[in-house]
Amino acid sequence: MRPLGVVAAALVVSAAAVGCSAGESENNQAGACESPGVTSDQVKIGFVVSDSGPGHEALSSARAGVEARIGLVNAAGGINGREITYDWRDDGSSASVNVVATEELVRSEPVFGLLAVTTALDPSMDALEAAGIPVVGLAASPGWAKHRNMFSYSYEASPVTIGRYIQSLGGRKVAVLVAGAIDSVPETVAKYIAEMRAAGVNVVGSISYASAAESPSRVVQRIASLGADSIVGFTTAEEFAEIIQAARSAELRIVASVAQAVYDRALLPTFGPALAGVSAPVYFRPFEAGGEAMDRYRDAMARFAPETGVPERQFALLAYVYTDLFIQGLELAGACPTRAAFIEGLRKVTSYDAGGLIEPVSLRDNLGVQLSCYAFVQVSPAGNEFQVVQERVCADGK
Repeated sequence: MRPLGVVAAALVVSAAAVGCSAGESENNQAGACESPGVTSDQVKIGFVVSDSGPGHEALSSARAGVEARIGLVNAAGGINGREITYDWRDDGSSASVNVVATEELVRSEPVFGLLAVTTALDPSMDALEAAGIPVVGLAASPGWAKHRNMFSYSYEASPVTIGRYIQSLGGRKVAVLVAGAIDSVPETVAKYIAEMRAAGVNVVGSISYASAAESPSRVVQRIASLGADSIVGFTTAEEFAEIIQAARSAELRIVASVAQAVYDRALLPTFGPALAGVSAPVYFRPFEAGGEAMDRYRDAMARFAPETGVPERQFALLAYVYTDLFIQGLELAGACPTRAAFIEGLRKVTSYDAGGLIEPVSLRDNLGVQLSCYAFVQVSPAGNEFQVVQERVCADGK
């Protein structure tokens, strides 16, 4: 991997060469459209996604959400008469590959800004900010909150809310299960554990599970040795299903189990029965809750991403929301959009709700602010559907 300073310099030089440094962008707002990726009839954006590598199963539906939202806006005439197009790269869930992928999109294409649904963006963040590149997407690590050019409707979700949910089900001792291969997981898990313990949730320990090298039964023995009656999983759906099945076989009593990556209807035919009773946090309006906003999403998926088959996939909807947020940034940037105007415009938004798909959030004040209230669903006893357990659980218990 190239030193970050070299990559940052390359990005900044590239930005200046096409008239898009922060200062030049501001000066160009009233003149000719010279921003990278912007022509008289289109705006090209970049999309970086972890479409392969560890944990890619959870993120694999994201491109469909991007296709659906872009298709919807283009069918309505685009933004200021410009069609939105995009080029994409798979970073393989690898930080070093992500550095190369983001540089290719920003310097070689070039694109106006980036959509990012990846767990591996951290080493690219400083360079992207130095070049004034707008980034919208999955805030998979605390690093997002440090960069003014990076936008998400939730920079992090309060782990205490998961703790409160587990306590409401009668759970008293929590074990955290971690898939060890994903780059950003260890820091995230350490933060989760610290915050839950600080709020009085009894986290008895964390356990790493490398499914290719360790048997589920041995992991269950370690969970039992901790005296845990509840599990929070930072694993793939398949790995979590393996552990839950092994726990049942061992007759280990698990009062509550919460997994981050199971809210996806496409998983149910394969893993549903094994995941029966497992809960998942939902950081948007649950599919099962319905409503006009969800109807619009489903219609867009059917029209512009029909190959997905099942639109009720968590990261398809999240990517749809991130793309909607990017579109709003372009609208606010004016008839001749610049990167600087995009960033300044979104930072003035105080009530963004993705058309009703999420709780309203302020983009002005939410740098580092946690999403503290969200919903929980549960895999049904038959394993063939999700059921809304609680539509709103908050970290403060209210």
